Amino acid sequence: MSLHMVATPGREAAAALVMVNGMPTLVVYLDPVNLTVQTPPFPGGREVLARFCRELSREAWKVADRLDSAGGRHALAEGAGDGAAEEA
Repeated sequence: MSLHMVATPGREAAAALVMVNGMPTLVVYLDPVNLTVQTPPFPGGREVLARFCRELSREAWKVADRLDSAGGRHALAEGAGDGAAEEA
């Protein structure tokens, strides 16, 4: 399946881990649109989703760092120790 989506987060945008049929699922609440990323239904699907979520975390951190108006802030200032921080 191929999907190309362009969206902007609303003022109440958020992200969360939810359990769907006993499986960890990423839900991005874009306000008002929701995007749900579930575990792929094939062998090794859990590992694929885990790898994707880690990459998403790293790249999202880079975007946030670039947008941060403070500038020059150390990448570990937020979320220290969660493994998501990476210098841009």
